[in-house]
Amino acid sequence: MYESAVKTGGIAVVTGAASGVGRVAAQRFAQAGLDVILADLPGQALDETTQDLKAGFDAANITAVPTDVTSQADMENLADTAFAAGQVAVLMNNAGISLPTKTWESFDNWRKILDVNFLGVLRGVQAFLPRMIEADRPAVVINTGSKQGITSPPGNPGYNVSKAAVKTLTEQLAHELREAGAPITAHLFVPGFTYTGMVASFLPEKPAAAWTSEQTVDYFLDRMAQGDFYILCPDNDVDAERDRRRVQWAAEDIIHNRPALSRWHPDYAEAFAKFENPRADHKTRTRGRR
Repeated sequence: MYESAVKTGGIAVVTGAASGVGRVAAQRFAQAGLDVILADLPGQALDETTQDLKAGFDAANITAVPTDVTSQADMENLADTAFAAGQVAVLMNNAGISLPTKTWESFDNWRKILDVNFLGVLRGVQAFLPRMIEADRPAVVINTGSKQGITSPPGNPGYNVSKAAVKTLTEQLAHELREAGAPITAHLFVPGFTYTGMVASFLPEKPAAAWTSEQTVDYFLDRMAQGDFYILCPDNDVDAERDRRRVQWAAEDIIHNRPALSRWHPDYAEAFAKFENPRADHKTRTRGRR
């Protein structure tokens, strides 16, 4: 549906557009010939991104709308601004934050994370989708998730919960759009380890394992153009096969009634290592028999 949406033309709306994958995605949508609305918190980052895109493309086709995704009024204003300018071909709910959390602590951080990462996406869906469906034209909705919302590694439960909620919401959205017969598809964008501004704040140099935002967005756009719903992006450390095995192991915790998060349980460390990399395990066992 993405290629049809681009061919039909219209507007791409991107939240969290002032940096990282949001900024690169906005550039790619402009390169594809769409008008672009950049939505992010007001400030220098949004101003600079807007100036850069206007310098590289027709300035009339690039618009900044300062937006706080935790504000219902701001999201409704964003939708009103977009539809006043034309039809929406792409809605990318990408804004996100990360704050430290523990299960029995940090309630304020939990609330902030959920308000941005999950409710911000839900506000975007509810502000835009009724009019996108009514327009009855090809369009796509992109919600940015995380592998942490799928395999749920220990360390930041609040972030994991927020991204797990985005996954479930996007699955439900895709089903409802299909059942409604709307010419709109939903896609779950799951970056791998990507060197964004957030990462650069504590890692001044790009780690060898990380992809650039450009690599991640280009991979995502290619898979979306091929119709994929779940788009787990690899990086220089984790390839697609390794991602599949990690997701499968996590799902099979339920099937095999293993302890929660058994991937990180000491009793299952060896079993997971063999499952994740069976070729390495095969070589180890061969050497042992010799």
